[in-house]
Order: sequence, then structure tokens, then C-alpha cells
Amino acid sequence: MQQIGPPIESLNRRLLDTPPEFLEAPHIGASGRVHVAALVNDLLTRLGHRASESVLSRFTSRDAKADGNRLQLVAMLCWLMSDEWFTSVKLELPALLTVLDGSAEELAKSTPVARFQTDPDRREELARVVLARLDRRPEGETLAQATDRLASLSVVERRRLLEASRAAEARARAIREALAKKAAEESADKWSRE
Repeated sequence: MQQIGPPIESLNRRLLDTPPEFLEAPHIGASGRVHVAALVNDLLTRLGHRASESVLSRFTSRDAKADGNRLQLVAMLCWLMSDEWFTSVKLELPALLTVLDGSAEELAKSTPVARFQTDPDRREELARVVLARLDRRPEGETLAQATDRLASLSVVERRRLLEASRAAEARARAIREALAKKAAEESADKWSRE
């Protein structure tokens, strides 16, 4: 989050004002109306990129139960990222796809899409996750403030921090065990020489 992004309030407002068409059921199989791959293609074109068929295929599905919430969230993200601020800066395609594909999947696993519009904390979480994945922080916030606020709001970030903490503890435990084993071996060597 090294670079400055838009004010968080403007993104929250945009999410609150998401048109109902973007919140309709995604087209999956024979049901739903919103063709999410087309929205992604339009967004990427607007942001100066071209999407390959393989990229766009990640935004289609045949399983409404498994992918409905994720695709609906991607549609909402397309609305959010069509904001004037996003079109005024040059954002790299891999970062955009990280938001539209990876972040949407993570967030959709923990929260129904409707809450990202109706719940103020979930709305702010979504806006902050998008900015963080684009290496931006809200205008008017320091890096520490933006990081703390994201960690306090985001279920995904808390899970990520918890997993990182567990991994660090496991590494520390492995190092302690290896050091204890080495000390025991050195002690045994020393004892056998005497």
C-alpha cells in the first residue's frame, strides 16, 4: 500500500450506490441475467487492457451453488472499479486480475454479496481489500493507519495474519527442535570423547 488511492468514503459511496442490475444473479447455465465475463471484458478494456479468452473463462461457470456468490461479487467489483479514479491511473493487468479473481474468491467464501452493499463494515472491507491488492491506500491515511484498519475489518486479512502467525510459530518450533537436537548430539559427542 505504498501509493495513494482515492478517499475510502468515495468508494464506500459507490458500493452503496451499486445499480440493481449489477446485483442480479450471474448467468450460469440456463439461469441468471448478468454475463460477468462480459462485464470483466468491458472493465479491462476501459482500463486499457485486453483480456484473453482464457482469462475471461475464469468468470463463467456451470455451477451456481459453487460460483454464484463469487461471480456476483465480481460484477459488483466491475461496478466499483469503473469509477473515474480507477480509469485515471494506469493499473497493471495482473493486479487487476488478482482483485477480480483471487480477492473476489476469498471474500465470496466468507460473506454473501448483499452484505458488501448493505453492511458498512463489509463495504469498507471490500473497498480496502481492493486498494490493498492494487498496492494503494486510501487518500489521507498513513501506511500504518491503512494497514491497521484493513486488519481490523477484514475477515480475509485476519485469516491471512493468523495463518502467517501459525507458519512463523511452526518455523520457530522447527528451529528450536533442530537446535536442541544439535546440542544433544554435540553433548553426546563430547561425552563419548571423554
